[in-house]
Amino acid sequence: MATMRSRGFTYLTVLFIVAVITAGLALVGEVWETAAKREKEAQLLFIGNEYRKAITRYYLAGKNQYPRALEDLLKDPRQPGTVRYLRRLYPDPLTGKAEWGIVKAPDAGIAGVHSLSEDKPLKSANFKLRDAGFESAQTYADWKFTYTPVAPGQATPTGQPAATAQPGAPQPASATPAVSSPSSKQ
Repeated sequence: MATMRSRGFTYLTVLFIVAVITAGLALVGEVWETAAKREKEAQLLFIGNEYRKAITRYYLAGKNQYPRALEDLLKDPRQPGTVRYLRRLYPDPLTGKAEWGIVKAPDAGIAGVHSLSEDKPLKSANFKLRDAGFESAQTYADWKFTYTPVAPGQATPTGQPAATAQPGAPQPASATPAVSSPSSKQ
């Protein structure tokens, strides 16, 4: 009879240990999944801003024209030689596909890109100023990486008037006074 009780106790102990290990593995899996999603978000922010910068450089490179296709960022058809604004077309890190959502420009070109993922973002605050509009996003598809030219004198996203420096024009004074070093007072 004593051996039956000890077998039952051993069986319950093993069941308890298996339950604790299972719960621990589930927790580790959840933490890993969240970390992987945060990494993909960081990749999306980096790659999206690479596309934004490439579109900006393309637009400013001549004729104030947006690219007609993402491939134009690899080799500018407007230029006689090979001019690259991106080294390669990056896939969307959230979907894993090369396909991006396209934000159309007023001239029917591409003003920006966005992910096609309809998942809810983990990150909802503390974006860089250039990405401040992402704070109200409900899905990753709402994170639109676009370039919009700022007309001279028009307010920028920071609320400051756009700088229109003319060659030879005096530059605004710095907010911090210049400090001379002791060696310059001879």
